[in-house]
Amino acid sequence: MRAVDLLTELEPVVAQNLDRHLRVAQEWMPHGYIPWEQGRSYTERPWEPEQSPFAPEVRAALEINLLTEDNLPSYHHEIAVRFGREGAWGTWVHRWTAEEGRHAMAIRDYLLVTRGVDPDDLERQRMATMATGYDAGDKTVARSIAYVTLQELATRVSHRNTGHKTVDPRAEALLARVATDENLHMVFYRSLVSAALEIDPSAMVKAICHEAAAFQMPGTVIPGYRRKAIAIARSGIYNLGVHLDDVLQPLLRHWKFFDLTGLDGEAERSREALADGMERLRTDADRQATRFAEHAQRQQVGAR
Repeated sequence: MRAVDLLTELEPVVAQNLDRHLRVAQEWMPHGYIPWEQGRSYTERPWEPEQSPFAPEVRAALEINLLTEDNLPSYHHEIAVRFGREGAWGTWVHRWTAEEGRHAMAIRDYLLVTRGVDPDDLERQRMATMATGYDAGDKTVARSIAYVTLQELATRVSHRNTGHKTVDPRAEALLARVATDENLHMVFYRSLVSAALEIDPSAMVKAICHEAAAFQMPGTVIPGYRRKAIAIARSGIYNLGVHLDDVLQPLLRHWKFFDLTGLDGEAERSREALADGMERLRTDADRQATRFAEHAQRQQVGAR
């Protein structure tokens, strides 16, 4: 059987979806979302925790969201190496990078102007995160497009939910705008996965199963990530239940993943393993929700 070159086979699909993306993507200006009138000199008035308008768990989410966006040079390198810099693939790589570049600059400006986080600590974390970079390993094209579809949707959900928790209309508007970009990026990659499922269904199913089972956000390299992720999970911004209900299940439904036919034996076994894994994930998500509820109740009792 002839090996399928997905990079070549998907080129027309990339071109079609790039055209669609350019038609629907709206221009927006990062500086338009920043309350510049609140700006004050950090030299004249150094940052103190009580200046932040955000709860600790919201600060943790904002930091992770921003520091994840900061690692854009590594992400650009990863997709440029895998997808190339020529033709429709190359045009997409550069367009995606340009759009993503607005996210970090806008969120950082907002946090610095509003004194939402410690600016010195934020800069040290940025340096450490970017010095570590991001390495996607040796993913195939199939695994790469499966992963970025999951990641773009997870990032959209994280930004959107963080915005809701800020209780600040301007922060929520900014993060909703960023989430809109992430959603368009997800739709682009989701369409490529759909096409790949028609071109080489067994290989694509195995890629989806692998990436869904092993999924991690790219921000795991951020200093103190685990501690911050626990706070974010407790707040409901992003936890196991959110990942299952708002990311994994919607994508699998869109692809009609469990209805696909004509798969080889290995793909069928991978799909069965993923179904079992999702059942375990639901159990883990329910247990996590119970633990968090009990923790919140203990805190309420202790505060009385």
